[in-house]
Amino acid sequence: MKLFLGEYGHALDDRARVTLPRKIRQEIDEREIVLARGFDPCIFGFDKTSWEREAAKHLETPVTDEKARNLRRYLFAGAEKVEIDKLGRILLPAQLKEYACIRKEVVVVGAGDHFELWDKVQWSEYSAKLEVV
Repeated sequence: MKLFLGEYGHALDDRARVTLPRKIRQEIDEREIVLARGFDPCIFGFDKTSWEREAAKHLETPVTDEKARNLRRYLFAGAEKVEIDKLGRILLPAQLKEYACIRKEVVVVGAGDHFELWDKVQWSEYSAKLEVV
């Protein structure tokens, strides 16, 4: 089982690319990953196998269930396949970058079966709340 762990600070380059940390890349077998809108102001990142497993869960729910349809639309409409280049960088799609309010400083957070990309300021505020709980 693959586990994405840790917290890493990075910066976007001028082309909106971010380098994935080595420990995150070590959990990814292919060059292609899926980025999707998170449920918080962040971007979810999945390796191909984890994304297929997550997608299958949602595709098993009946299309007649309104909440299930809405969740499918949210997940699949806000997802894109991206490639990891030879230097370990990924290009953040404009709509996902905008959704997560990512400016220049990025925090890559391991979240078990996926990783997350956060704007540094947003992550600082969010994680401060986590520590209080």
